[in-house]
Amino acid sequence: MSVRQTTADVVVVDYGLGNLRSVTRGLERAGAEVSLSEDPAEFDAADGIVLPGVGAFSEGMDNAGPFREALVEQAEAGKPLFGICLGMQMLLTTSEEADHEGQGDAEGLDLIPGKNVRFSRDQTVPHMGWNELDVTRDHPLVEGVDGEHAYFVHSYYAVPDDENATVATTDYGADFASIVANDAGNVFGTQFHPEKSGETGLRILRNFVDYCLDH
Repeated sequence: MSVRQTTADVVVVDYGLGNLRSVTRGLERAGAEVSLSEDPAEFDAADGIVLPGVGAFSEGMDNAGPFREALVEQAEAGKPLFGICLGMQMLLTTSEEADHEGQGDAEGLDLIPGKNVRFSRDQTVPHMGWNELDVTRDHPLVEGVDGEHAYFVHSYYAVPDDENATVATTDYGADFASIVANDAGNVFGTQFHPEKSGETGLRILRNFVDYCLDH
């Protein structure tokens, strides 16, 4: 008789821009065995991959260049891939940020087709603080978090090509996608920082760990 695995082995991608300490601590509190990796070859043995991130989109994609092929391969093979903040934006196709900052075109991972756009001029940028999550469709990541609050710090937000890619929205003058996922459900991201979002964030991280164990 096989024994069900009880701890998920999660790799956090270390590409130089992640909030690695708090992300690692949050995942460990959620029950994961966590390793930081600068080696894409280590993705194969992981139950799930986390792509954290703070900073600019173009710099993130430049730094993540050595990981791009492996991340896409793992995602297309069905492995859970969780992008956090900038990491979520990197799951999309492009971002206005590169143009806005005069950095030219920057190509995202294109695992969730869409574009990241800047908040309008009548909104205070960056959007910073606690805001409510309105879950718009079922996904294992959001079990038990509808109506709860999470902590945001960002100036750009995701606009997926397919509206069904939006799992939850948040109101900041207008509704924006605060959680997104691909059609298969194994690639997803949060615009907010679950590792800084108290019990709500911990619930999301636990949901992620459970998802890794189930897949």
